[in-house]
Amino acid sequence: MQKKSDKLNLHQKLEIIIEEMIEEELSLKDVLKEFEKIYIETAAKKYNGRMIKMAQALGIHRNTLRNRVKTLKINGKI
Repeated sequence: MQKKSDKLNLHQKLEIIIEEMIEEELSLKDVLKEFEKIYIETAAKKYNGRMIKMAQALGIHRNTLRNRVKTLKINGKI
C-alpha cells in the first residue's frame, strides 16, 4: 500500500513542509541555511565526501562547494 506522500510531486511535498515552517514562524534565512546544510550533507553521504562528484551533482563549482561547507560549518566526511 502506497503512502499518501508517495503520490505527491516535489512541489506539493515542499508546500506541506513550508506551511509547517511558516506556522512556526521560522525565518527564511534560517530555513534556507538549514536546507542548504542538509542538502550538502546528504550529497556528501551519497558521494562519500568526494567534492568534485558532489559539486557536479549539485551543479556548482567545487570551490563554491568548499566555501559553502566552510561557511555552513559542515563537519564530517567532506
